[in-house]
Amino acid sequence: MIFVTRLNGQSYLLNSRLIESAEEKPDTTLVLTNGKIIIISESLEELQRRIIDFEAKILNYKTDKS
Repeated sequence: MIFVTRLNGQSYLLNSRLIESAEEKPDTTLVLTNGKIIIISESLEELQRRIIDFEAKILNYKTDKS
């Protein structure tokens, strides 16, 4: 789960594995696997960094438990 911010300033957690696509037009628009569209204030680069950080934490957790 990653934190994202709606354009109204509301911050919430999103399961990043549900993101089907993301593009800037000019706001960052996410299309989820269920077809829902979410517009967030983070840039594509920031979104990518948060997803990578989240996935790295999962991988580290799994390797620490092995």
